[in-house]
Amino acid sequence: MSTKRVLTGITTTGTPHLGNYVGAIRPAVAASRSPGVESFYFLADYHALIKCDDPARIQRSTLEIAATWLASGLDPERVTFYRQSDIPEIPELTWLLTCVTGKGILNRAHAYKAAVDRNEAAGNDPDADVSAGLFMYPVLMGADILMFKAHEVPVGRDQIQHIEMARDMAQRFNHLYGEHFVLPEALIEESVATLPGLDGRKMSKSYDNTIPLFTPRDTMRRLIAGILTDSRAPGEPKEVEGSALFQIYQGFASAEETQALRQAYADGIAWGDAKQALFERVDREVAPMREHYEDLLAHPERLEDILQAGATKARRLATPFIQELRHAVGLRRLSAVGGPAAPTATDKVALPSFKQYREKDGQFYFKLLDAQGKLLLQSAGFEAPKAAGQAIAQLKQSPAQALQALHGQWHCAEGVESDAVLAALTALSPQD
Repeated sequence: MSTKRVLTGITTTGTPHLGNYVGAIRPAVAASRSPGVESFYFLADYHALIKCDDPARIQRSTLEIAATWLASGLDPERVTFYRQSDIPEIPELTWLLTCVTGKGILNRAHAYKAAVDRNEAAGNDPDADVSAGLFMYPVLMGADILMFKAHEVPVGRDQIQHIEMARDMAQRFNHLYGEHFVLPEALIEESVATLPGLDGRKMSKSYDNTIPLFTPRDTMRRLIAGILTDSRAPGEPKEVEGSALFQIYQGFASAEETQALRQAYADGIAWGDAKQALFERVDREVAPMREHYEDLLAHPERLEDILQAGATKARRLATPFIQELRHAVGLRRLSAVGGPAAPTATDKVALPSFKQYREKDGQFYFKLLDAQGKLLLQSAGFEAPKAAGQAIAQLKQSPAQALQALHGQWHCAEGVESDAVLAALTALSPQD
């Protein structure tokens, strides 16, 4: 059975809360135990520097997040668990990828565009307070993923663009220097739970409405008691729809327990009793983990040893791979030079290439470039990346027939004749 590599990064800027646990940590820990899966989990402390300039907060968050994952059941013997900044090959790879990534691609990154839009709306310079770190964030994320040849990266829908950009970087590098990178896929988990916070909105530190996962027992009881409810009195039937209290309970309870509380709502349970039931159910799951978590916080040297062991494990892969990439781009020992290199069977002839991307209209596009990067063909928009990929596959497999079959879904670039497009596609098509 082939092994699939799955990679997950956690930015070290906050304290994990119940929503993080139910929506990300618990399912990821469960997935790490699946047969045939090689899992990589890392603390993204370089990424944290982009939006946090408080050193103490980054260090504390790194400690808390590492302890949370381990207390939640992540097995560092089974997975590769490491701190991003302990892998020097990652920033080196970031630079190699920077040199093959077009600025135009980075201009379209959601976070950068949002910052520019805010500045323009306020009448400021478009790049006011935009750091190079924010602008280059997608390249660093691409290096995180491509360094370990991840096949899948679990992300929310707002992060799909970054996976597409990582694929574009990998394709460009592979085209220039040979096949080195695996093209990653975004893994979208449609059933991931999103818990409401104390005020009914999504639980988020941005709204200051969270319940920290490992807050002391008495504090958790007090926070749960403060969850917003309506004014219906004991004995009055209550609605589960829109009830933050019920939704949080459902995130921890079994189907049978959830149905019992649903019936209690219909029977008019008092809000105080419902909140006590929620506290008891959450505490039953969290209490054993909290004890482990507090023990890890009290012994940070143990956490450090675990992270260093994880870094050693990760670098067994990263060190030889970065040497392979350095050699590929020409960063080689001078003693190995013996005159002009003779052509080899692995030398690549420059060929036309396809580029896929997503525009702000939400649709997916592709374009065909010649060997010198000149635009030959531009597609119309597709609803899904798979449809765009299938069109590209058709064009490569049977150029003349596909150009006819896809009529209306593409057009030649200005000044380019259809014969030039057909010639480029023929150069890419499989040879009999």
